[in-house]
Amino acid sequence: MSDLTKTALVTGGTRGIGKAIALALAETGLQVYLTYVSRPEQAQGVVDEITAKGGSAKAFELDTSDREAVDALFTELKGKVMLWALVNNAGLTRDGLIVRMKDEDWDRVLAVNLTGAFACLRAAAKIMMRQRAGRIINISSVVGQSGNPGQANYVASKAGLIGLTKAAAQELAPRGVTVNAVTPGFIETDMTASLPEKAVEAYSARIPLSRMGTPAEVAAAVAWLASEEAGYVTGQIIAVNGGLYM
Repeated sequence: MSDLTKTALVTGGTRGIGKAIALALAETGLQVYLTYVSRPEQAQGVVDEITAKGGSAKAFELDTSDREAVDALFTELKGKVMLWALVNNAGLTRDGLIVRMKDEDWDRVLAVNLTGAFACLRAAAKIMMRQRAGRIINISSVVGQSGNPGQANYVASKAGLIGLTKAAAQELAPRGVTVNAVTPGFIETDMTASLPEKAVEAYSARIPLSRMGTPAEVAAAVAWLASEEAGYVTGQIIAVNGGLYM
């Protein structure tokens, strides 16, 4: 094993599920690098929270849809840290019915959520294959398995992540690199906090556990997949959804 610092890179690690993942991975002893697109002060807040607890963290500005920027970041990391884990969490939504969806809304969501994740996975794989070790975890969604009206672009991107996970797992397994996905269900985030109370009640009624999940619960699954103990788990889709299948 390399004597370089064992590090996890979390894209979109400044709030919600991404922040919870960054904090959880830091608690396992990993150095955490997280990326953000805007609000550097928010990213620095996560870094400060990790370091205040005795951990090590650093934030990087990165738009995952910019392939040159992605390659530049991974080139910067190469040889300076041991890239143990990549968590592809960066994503966005631009909802709309299919017949009204603008081309730019389709393209932007796929560029960030799927193509951006692919670019990061490809760059990480090149490093991890040389190490003959590593963990790649893609954050998909329950709607990538079930579909959801008004979110064709988001659903397609998250379903694509599941396919990417399975293909990459088979390619990278011979080099000791695992690739898995987590599919969160209805989780308490800034996005769901803006929903009307009646909408929250309607969603919760469809969940066998009768409540929303928390970012920490998603992060716990990610932390386990990133652990040494999960070394025999690859190509799997781990649902953290309270039993919800739309």
